[in-house]
Amino acid sequence: MIPCISQSTTLPGSFADDAADFPAGGCRALEVWLTKLEKHLRDVSAEDTRKALADRDVRLVAAAYQGGLLLSQGDARKTHFDHYKRRLDLCQQFAIPTLVLVADFAQSPTADDLGRAVVSLAQAGQWAAGFGVRLALEFRGTDAFCSSLDTALALVEQCREPNVGVCLDVFHFYKGPSKGEDLERLSSANLFHVQVCDVAGVPRELMTDSDRVMPGDGDFRLYALVARLKTIGYTGGVALELFNPVLWQLKATQVVELGMSALERLLTSQQAR
Repeated sequence: MIPCISQSTTLPGSFADDAADFPAGGCRALEVWLTKLEKHLRDVSAEDTRKALADRDVRLVAAAYQGGLLLSQGDARKTHFDHYKRRLDLCQQFAIPTLVLVADFAQSPTADDLGRAVVSLAQAGQWAAGFGVRLALEFRGTDAFCSSLDTALALVEQCREPNVGVCLDVFHFYKGPSKGEDLERLSSANLFHVQVCDVAGVPRELMTDSDRVMPGDGDFRLYALVARLKTIGYTGGVALELFNPVLWQLKATQVVELGMSALERLLTSQQAR
């Protein structure tokens, strides 16, 4: 497995800041926050950016995130897909192998929505394949549509595109209706990316992104989850993803150092075997 840190964990920092601070803090594998990269490229060329990353031996493991593709229709669908294609081009330029995809917001999903989502996911996968990119569909525990790992896996299975898999976000796994047995459906063939965090002392119904803390500092059963990843032979990215405003006030290199230590303990612990 590849321990990495999402740029959301240091959200106030720029892409250039992260490109310097992450390796200084001991992390050379990043999950890209795409809006940071897009903003960065307004002023700095892609060539110079790639060189700066290469000079620091920084690897871009995945990119987050793209929405709006599964349920949108008409002009909205065209706008989202145009944006998506530009982001696929970015992934190709920077050799980012995996793009995290989130389902559209829906108040009251119907069976028709499910069918539309499968068709759209397949189409998105076909476009991504042309750029050499894999898609990792993320479920979100707070949403009305695709709120569980089980549904995300069903959509992936039904779209039948080999470069489309799931993103397992531990926060949303605990926040939403996912069940422990859903993890049994994961395999090295359908799990493309993992995002981890922890939450301490907050009921699941009340958990928000700002409650995320370092793995091991909360109540999630992370060691059992990592043991499952090892059982299926998962070798992809495991990204620390925190949206904690308290951490945003700290020095980025300090946050990165703490994050990498927490990831190392989680991934190498005897409890995760």
